[in-house]
Amino acid sequence: MSSFFSRFLAMILTLAFAGATAGSAGDRANSTLPRPAVDAPRATSKAEQTAVVAGGCFWGIQAVFQHVNGVISATSGYAGGSPKTAEYELVSTGDTGHAESVKIIYDPSKITYGQLLRVFFSVAPEPIKKNRQGPDEGTQYRSSIFYGSDEQKRVAEAYIAQLAKAKAFQRPVVTQVVPLKAFYPAEAYHQDYAALHPNNPYIVYNDAPKVAHLREQFPDLYTGK
Repeated sequence: MSSFFSRFLAMILTLAFAGATAGSAGDRANSTLPRPAVDAPRATSKAEQTAVVAGGCFWGIQAVFQHVNGVISATSGYAGGSPKTAEYELVSTGDTGHAESVKIIYDPSKITYGQLLRVFFSVAPEPIKKNRQGPDEGTQYRSSIFYGSDEQKRVAEAYIAQLAKAKAFQRPVVTQVVPLKAFYPAEAYHQDYAALHPNNPYIVYNDAPKVAHLREQFPDLYTGK
């Protein structure tokens, strides 16, 4: 999709098939994903660490992680391409290498990296679909984990392998695990979009259900902030 106009067309299609809300529950063999068997240790004191993930339109991913206890901030942006092309209209062509991504700053004394990934795979993306999430299609909507350390890579790859062994999804997970070269914040009008436009039909049918699923599946992690 190349612009807000294209996303508007996707919104119309979504409204026509409102029963098929974005979310991976329909493709999940098991209703609850397992806890990570391999994880980073929980910190013993307050700190800040960074995780970057991509799973379709960044509006919904940002909204989900803004409601996770232990997350300090979530920022919509771009990862995977060069700084020269890190702007919405260019990224929307699908030719820049960027994915719509979210940078998560979290307190590892409250939530671990593995727990963040469990939330990510449970309520955010459709990890069995390549270059497509909900009504949005293109490489910029791919499911990716951008790791910032060897530990994050180890945890991410181990969890994907664990999901495969558990047959957690009806088809293989195609989420990429790739090194984070840089993260570029998106334009101001993309930040907090779901919170600022709760009645936008795209948000109502694609992103609000993600937050609702978070509240239902992870009541111990959900925060209404």
